[in-house]
Amino acid sequence: MNKAETFLVNSGPRRLLQRFYEAPLLARLGGRVPGGRVLEIGCGSGYGTRLILDRFGAAAVDAVDLDPGAVEAARGRLAGYGERVRLAVGSATDLRGALEAEDGVYDAVFDFAIIHHIEDWRAGLAEVARVLRPGGRFYFDEVTATALNRPTYRRLFDHPDEDRFTAGDFLAELPRHGLYADERWQTRIGGDYLLGVAERRGAGAVGRAARDRTG
Repeated sequence: MNKAETFLVNSGPRRLLQRFYEAPLLARLGGRVPGGRVLEIGCGSGYGTRLILDRFGAAAVDAVDLDPGAVEAARGRLAGYGERVRLAVGSATDLRGALEAEDGVYDAVFDFAIIHHIEDWRAGLAEVARVLRPGGRFYFDEVTATALNRPTYRRLFDHPDEDRFTAGDFLAELPRHGLYADERWQTRIGGDYLLGVAERRGAGAVGRAARDRTG
């Protein structure tokens, strides 16, 4: 993220939106995760991590971000949670390297608008699916190509230019990785923003999706 977007995501209005609109909507779509082991990708300064603990009821959260400064800020914000929080600098596409995350270890993964920053966003979804247990949930709050192509976004913010996803692209990619949102998603502002919850299903569901694509 550039300086303008970093300022925006750490601003008071953004945090109020996340706390009073986005988090409650995701909770309605997918429920809470009481006692769960949870991962947050792109944790920034830790505000979303705190919501996962306090509003969603997670027992423990592992969180990763590419920015060492953001992770250090998160350590300060989350110090009171002790061993319930584990933070690491690293990539959302290499969670084994960042957190030594094995297959199927998390009850839920949260994405508060980070996957649209990943150049190979499909690899990001594949990694989310890999670390989720069967029946685990992927909570996503994303910015789509519809928004990123608007002049204001292009002037102010820095995102990859190629292969950005629409809401339809993102939803269509999920089942290719065994993630199924069904009807648990909503778009906002003409498709600019996509929020939803997908469930990780087993290998049989992935195989059926592959057969559907090939006919």
